[in-house]
Amino acid sequence: MSPTHVIRAWRDPEYRSTLSGEQLAELPSNPAGLIELSDNDLASAGGLNSAAITVNPPCSQWTFHNIPRCCPV
Repeated sequence: MSPTHVIRAWRDPEYRSTLSGEQLAELPSNPAGLIELSDNDLASAGGLNSAAITVNPPCSQWTFHNIPRCCPV
């Protein structure tokens, strides 16, 4: 089944009702298709696998030390 037909089948219930059982079986269970991520991809999804780097360390240190906090350090 072409991507155009898959999209139409997911968006248009009337069109989907005209499909045969064989065509319905070809539709993915999710309109985006099956997506699997490796363990490495999942680990890097957070974005901080290494130290965060700033362009102006003194400014970042000032902000860290002077921003109001809800809990005493």
